[in-house]
Amino acid sequence: MNNEACAEAGMGKLAQILLVEDDQDLAELTADYLSGFGFCVNIESDGAKAVERALLEKPSLLILDVMLPGKDGIDICREVREKSSLPILMLTARGEQIDQILGLEMGADDYVCKPVEPRLLLARVKALLRRAPVEKDNQQGEEKITKQFYQFDNIELDNSARRVKVDDVEVDLTMPEYELLWLLATHAGHILSRAMIFKSIRGIEYDGSNRFVDLTVSHIRMKIGDDGDKPTRIKTVRGKGYLFVPSC
Repeated sequence: MNNEACAEAGMGKLAQILLVEDDQDLAELTADYLSGFGFCVNIESDGAKAVERALLEKPSLLILDVMLPGKDGIDICREVREKSSLPILMLTARGEQIDQILGLEMGADDYVCKPVEPRLLLARVKALLRRAPVEKDNQQGEEKITKQFYQFDNIELDNSARRVKVDDVEVDLTMPEYELLWLLATHAGHILSRAMIFKSIRGIEYDGSNRFVDLTVSHIRMKIGDDGDKPTRIKTVRGKGYLFVPSC
């Protein structure tokens, strides 16, 4: 379905998928297949337009081919992930492991090898769209989450403005970086597992191999001045996860 067809059908409440694929025949076959299962699929063939459309239309899922005219899927994935946490599924050539690794490191949630096996694609799409809110362990945890301002020594976090300051200087964080830092800070003094962090930020289950959490923590440490080799603010607890230290 294209944009007009989705609008005419009144399908606003159904999952919207933006498929970025320059092979028109494959794109239409894929869209028709997914539409048959109730999804509203819009197609974009130009990689240069994909980021703007993804951020403007805010689809439920972004499906990205790696090889695209204008801008490749890896760059699109990176740029979208800097500003949005929407699920991203990459389409990679069979056997191109480097594309799969780069895609996951840039923030993709999953990948499917081309040529695409329809039932496998459908299963991956459904899995990525199976989003659920994180459950709070207790009332105290809920009260901490609703608080809008925290200060830890030289670090200030203002959730009402989505702003972070270090030594009174505002720090430029991407959306995923801010959300992860806020999550850790609101659970200061408690170890959060990678699985818990991943599900909270991305809304999907952690598969044990995605490096999104580790890479994002590394970026946050660099931006807030926490030594990556010997961090004192965000500590790695081997085999358990990450710990935000409230006072250093």
